[in-house]
Amino acid sequence: MLEMITLGAGCFWCVEAVFSSTLGVNSIDVGYCNGHTKNPTYEMVCSGDTGHAEVAQISFNPEIVSLEEILDLFFKSHDPTTLNKQGADIGTQYRSAIFYTNDKQKDIAEKMIDKWNKDKYYKNPIVTEVKKLDHFYIAENYHQEYYKNNKSAPYCKFVIKPKLDKLKQ
Repeated sequence: MLEMITLGAGCFWCVEAVFSSTLGVNSIDVGYCNGHTKNPTYEMVCSGDTGHAEVAQISFNPEIVSLEEILDLFFKSHDPTTLNKQGADIGTQYRSAIFYTNDKQKDIAEKMIDKWNKDKYYKNPIVTEVKKLDHFYIAENYHQEYYKNNKSAPYCKFVIKPKLDKLKQ
C-alpha cells in the first residue's frame, strides 16, 4: 500500500530531483499547495501573493522506504533553518514545509524535527512548518521531471547537480 507525503524545500525542481532516484519512491508530482488562490499558475505562485508553497508530492512504498528515511533525506537536501528562503530563492513559496495527510505522519514529522534539533545537525534550529495538506494543484507539465529533461539548463547544472553530488557523499 502506497503512502503520500508533500514536501516543500525551496524550488520544487530540486526536491523532485533529490527523490527521483530514491528506492521505494513510486512517483513524484510537483505543484503548489496550501495557498488561497484556486488553480494557481507558476507565475502567480512566483509572485508570492497566492500563499502556496512549491512542493513535491511523493508517493512511496513504506515497506521499502520509511517516512523517517524520506524525512532524513528531506532535511539533508536543503537548509530547513532559513525562513522562506533557499539559496537565492526568497519568498513564502520557497518555505521549508511538511504537509501531512494523517496524524501518524504529523507525529513522525514533529519527532524528526525534535531529533534533528537535539542532534544539532544544523547550527540554527529548524523552522520547517508542519501542516495538514489542504489543497494540492499539480504544476504545469514542463515542470514535471524538470531535472531529468533539462540537465543542461543552467539552473540544473549549477544548483541541482551540485546538490545531488553533495547528497551522494
